[in-house]
Amino acid sequence: MAKCAVCGKGVHFGNNVSHSHRRSNRIWNSNIKRVKCNVDGTPKRLYVCSRCLRSGAVERA
Repeated sequence: MAKCAVCGKGVHFGNNVSHSHRRSNRIWNSNIKRVKCNVDGTPKRLYVCSRCLRSGAVERA
């Protein structure tokens, strides 16, 4: 899965825990979008997480 180009956020791993407390592996994927951003004045496509988009850490092209 892609990582955020700004903050480095990617997948997180953990466990599903059932009612009987049995455990199985699971993955949480981060909300990452492929967006067109201005990098040094030129538009580039980057993978950016929704938090960086919302906070204004990148400038959309």
